[in-house]
Amino acid sequence: MRNYLPVLFLIINTLSSSAQRIKQSINTDWLFHKGNIGLNNAVTNDEWETVSIPHSWNTHDVSDEKPGYYQGIGVYWKTLFIPNAYRDKDVYLYFEGAAQEADVYVNNKYVGRHTGSYTAFSFRINDFIKFDGKNNKNEIEIKLNNSHNENIPPLSADFTFYGGIYRDVYLFALNKIHFDADNDATDGVFISTPLVNNQSADVFIKGKITNRAEGKKDIKIISSLFDQKGKLITQISKDVKSESATNTCFEQEINNIKKPELWSPEHPYLYQITSCIIDKNTGDTLDEVSNPLGFRWYKFTADQGFFLNGKHYKLWGASRHQDYPDKANALPDAIHIQDVELLKAMGANLLRVAHYPQDQSLMEACDRIGIITSVEIPVVNAITENDTFRLNCFKMMEEMIRQNYNHPSVMIWAFMNEVLLKLRYSNDSIRQKVYIQHVKELAQSLDSLSRKEDASRYTMIPFHGDMSLYIKSRLPEVPQIIGWNQYSGWYGANINDFEKNMERHHRELSNKPMIVTEYGADGDPRLHSFQPVRFDKSLEYETYFHKVYQKVIADKPSISGAMAWTLADFNAEARKESMPHVNNKGLLTDTRKPKPVYFYYQSRLLKTPYIAIGSRDWDLRSAVSDSTQREQCLQPVEIYTNRNAEISLFQNGRLLKKEMPEQGVAVFNVPFINGINHLEAIITQEDTTIKDHADINFKIIPYYLKDTTVPFSEINISLGDHRYFNDDELGQVWIPEKAYTRGSWGFIGGTEFKMKNTSRQPYGSDKDILGTNYDPIYETQRVGIQQFRLDIPKGRYAVTFHFAELLSNAIQDPNIYNLDTSKVAYSSQKIQKRKFDVFINGKKTIDGLGNDNYLIPGRAYSTKTFVNVTGNDGIVIDFKPIEGETILNGLQVIKIY
Repeated sequence: MRNYLPVLFLIINTLSSSAQRIKQSINTDWLFHKGNIGLNNAVTNDEWETVSIPHSWNTHDVSDEKPGYYQGIGVYWKTLFIPNAYRDKDVYLYFEGAAQEADVYVNNKYVGRHTGSYTAFSFRINDFIKFDGKNNKNEIEIKLNNSHNENIPPLSADFTFYGGIYRDVYLFALNKIHFDADNDATDGVFISTPLVNNQSADVFIKGKITNRAEGKKDIKIISSLFDQKGKLITQISKDVKSESATNTCFEQEINNIKKPELWSPEHPYLYQITSCIIDKNTGDTLDEVSNPLGFRWYKFTADQGFFLNGKHYKLWGASRHQDYPDKANALPDAIHIQDVELLKAMGANLLRVAHYPQDQSLMEACDRIGIITSVEIPVVNAITENDTFRLNCFKMMEEMIRQNYNHPSVMIWAFMNEVLLKLRYSNDSIRQKVYIQHVKELAQSLDSLSRKEDASRYTMIPFHGDMSLYIKSRLPEVPQIIGWNQYSGWYGANINDFEKNMERHHRELSNKPMIVTEYGADGDPRLHSFQPVRFDKSLEYETYFHKVYQKVIADKPSISGAMAWTLADFNAEARKESMPHVNNKGLLTDTRKPKPVYFYYQSRLLKTPYIAIGSRDWDLRSAVSDSTQREQCLQPVEIYTNRNAEISLFQNGRLLKKEMPEQGVAVFNVPFINGINHLEAIITQEDTTIKDHADINFKIIPYYLKDTTVPFSEINISLGDHRYFNDDELGQVWIPEKAYTRGSWGFIGGTEFKMKNTSRQPYGSDKDILGTNYDPIYETQRVGIQQFRLDIPKGRYAVTFHFAELLSNAIQDPNIYNLDTSKVAYSSQKIQKRKFDVFINGKKTIDGLGNDNYLIPGRAYSTKTFVNVTGNDGIVIDFKPIEGETILNGLQVIKIY
């Protein structure tokens, strides 16, 4: 090796750049048509839209009020001007991702089809392109279909199945002799590290060489290992005789690399392997590819968890969907990379790439930044029992593994998420047993395929919370790792069942390593509560939920790691609830703004000194002043830290109090005043000071409305509610109701609306309320209200009433993602005839409001009126029933002058 290393290095460095493969994106100036139409039939049709790739046709219809979204055919068309220099090259169209069935045409000739939304594919198009000696104009047409297809996974899932060419498209040009470009859209070179330890490492390289040149060629394959700074470490070469019109396999080994730099989350050291095909006669480089290389060894154990490079790690992280508001899944690389950076900044070391393979820029960022990954194919909830579905699953598994084989961050291949969640044949127990057996057989086949393709990584199946069902099915026998999606305290009523479930796994599946692959609770970023309860969607309950789970996971060594569900809120079109079409379980909002739970995890996971005001982004608040301290309002504020040291909290420069944190959390009762409250939390420990601050604009509502200490200006009240709702766009805060007290305000009579036949939230509804973006305001209600009083001073006021009929004869579909195993019944409450009048200060203001006029079930209705208060009685609102019970969902009173 030492004798010819300088010669080989000289050859590689004197190569002509024109000899290299050419990869060029072709993302701009596409024409798009929604629906099945060919360009020849619509050249001048105004329905063709000019778009750029990445593109999805579901950027907006997944968030509107019309149920469902477009799932069908979409056609893309583009003119390519192919350089004359490509005449003697192999030319490929390469798609990073298109959903979900893609038919490719070049110059009106059919090239081929790819099935599946989430893996790359390519086609050699030499037989279809033309060179006219002028501008070499060629037309390509891509016909996509994202319709439901029982033969293509996923069949159903709690995310949206967008359509479109949503990842980059490239034109490839390669010499006639090149690394295999027909191997599932890979570069044809696969690198593994069969032996790694602190002292030495071995590298194994394999692949194929394609020869479409005339005649056989004597070639040399040279693989060069470079360190992270680009310094050449070593090279190996192999002579190959390549016959025309054949693929020739090759293998190479680099042995005994001394004291390798190891890849780990805290030290993600990347080497580079560059593989070249050299023409031995001319010295020309015919092809060249580069791949990252990370040296690491690892194992998962059932009793002690995960070890990397001989060191024990607790894996902490999150799952992640490729999704962003108004972009659907057509994301630029920058968002993929940003998400990995946000995960790393949280202190995490693990990403579940769920529930499908994602963009290569994401995977490259994980390699580079140091995030261990689990990648899976989109077999979710159920299977179809036929050969077509099975073969599609196999192909997806093969493509996923081969396309991500060279990423050192990947350590797990996964499949079949919650596969028994939607069991078929519920009315036929014998047939259902056969179905479950077919599920297990497919699982075994996928597991075997994974181990055949890549024996160096682990396999995993994530199960939903019905542990008894899975144990009975014997599915846990199949993978090397079991994943548990756990939602006790959310879909399941008792949050303490989580710890019991983990103990049961360790007891009954004691030979299986385990990861908590999902856990989380919804946190609508607009909702807050100081009395958080299950399913209230408040950020405070979300944080409470994660505190409980985080402690259990941290305390149990048998839990290898955990992936919060999810990194960021994402679109799930079928969801209703407080923020329709959005799954709000993210640690970040859908626009990547951290929620308090994200700061909590930073305090638990970061090693560097850290402190954060948990609710610092709740920077617009309103509440009723204390009845005695009328110029202030007490509200709790949580401070998170990873230091076991006293925290000092200052308000507007004045020290409020000092507190020691417990489990990384200190709670301060802050006496907020009207206007800006500057909070500063400080820890000084030895010679280190850490601090965080927040500026909170607080709008005091006087307890006694005629009190001039803080003059009354407005009040926004959510009836039947215990939460605060923030409307940052209008600068308004809705506060929970209270009973009337003299001199103040509140309701008289009635009860909170509660759903029947459900163990979910103790008040309000989870219906999607149409005609509004303020669903939480209309989802709660006081039923049978008799009066609402506001003892406000004289003046002119705008009074706005908000109503919604929450009863309906229509049955709302249950959420199939209720992972509680108790099978809670869910049904809508039958509508009852309702009609009532509303009086303000004795004057009839609303006449005969009922469900035969404006109170349409599940739809918001509001009306505004104006009141002059001239006496001392303020505003007295009476609700007089004509038939059935009165209701009120929201009330706003704003002083004009």
